Amino acid sequence: MATTPRTTTSRKPRTAARAASRPATTRPAADEEFDEPETSAAEAQEIEGEGHYVTATLGEDEVRIVPPGAWRQSWQRLLNQGQTDAWAEQVFHPDDYELYLDLDPTNQEIWDLVRDAAQQAGESLGKSRGPAPSSRRTRRR
Repeated sequence: MATTPRTTTSRKPRTAARAASRPATTRPAADEEFDEPETSAAEAQEIEGEGHYVTATLGEDEVRIVPPGAWRQSWQRLLNQGQTDAWAEQVFHPDDYELYLDLDPTNQEIWDLVRDAAQQAGESLGKSRGPAPSSRRTRRR
């Protein structure tokens, strides 16, 4: 039994409108990939030294704090166990830790600070609602 070569494909022909709606698949040249200005060594050290902080309100003062989504689990445990001074030493910017000690905030002020820091970082502190209940009946009739 002789087979004949296939001359048609199952793919749709590419129309001009369809081709225009697809993004180009070519990669940019190596020199086009990084158009950002280079950072000097001193600037890089300064950026690295600053760390990742957001500005949040503690009482009436603004402080820099690590966003809650970037906390280590050990820092979260400190806060959950009520060891707020040890927690604050980990999450506050070193220059703002002294201010924290001077302010001696209440638990409510700490909670407001954490909520504000999460909001500044674009994070949600709310509990997950979990999966939606099934729309199907589970009981057979």
